Amino acid sequence: MQAAIVLAAGFFAIALTAAAQTTPHDPVIVIPAPDLHAQLGTLAGVAKEKGSAGVTLEDYGSYKIQLSVRTVSGGAEVHAHWDDVMTVEQGSATLITGGTVVDGKTGDDGETHGSRIDGGRSQKVGPGDVLTIRAGTPHQLILEPGTVYGAVVVKVHEP
Repeated sequence: MQAAIVLAAGFFAIALTAAAQTTPHDPVIVIPAPDLHAQLGTLAGVAKEKGSAGVTLEDYGSYKIQLSVRTVSGGAEVHAHWDDVMTVEQGSATLITGGTVVDGKTGDDGETHGSRIDGGRSQKVGPGDVLTIRAGTPHQLILEPGTVYGAVVVKVHEP
């Protein structure tokens, strides 16, 4: 499958290549590790300039498969309708979950964003770790300076 994906308000594009010729919503899709890591490398270049970058590989409505790369810490967030299942591919971070979102603002889509989390639980995460964050759970990733953190993210829609 060859698809151009525009990143960062249309200024960046990467080519997505899967193992075989596929059509949208094939029952089986394999993304070889070298292709995945090449895409993470491309996103890392964008993230070094912007702080973060991501791309949706597949969107099935009830769930999405995405790549996400960060080079700076993220703000606090709470997804009203999406569980996150992540596999860390590169780098490490401190994951803060629970607690209270400080300066939180909720958008029309139900997503809450804030500056940080107070009173949450901190855990170190790194390559190979699998994280699950249920909808409604405050969470935030804190990176050490100079870190490139990359993950495969599966977002699962909660009714």
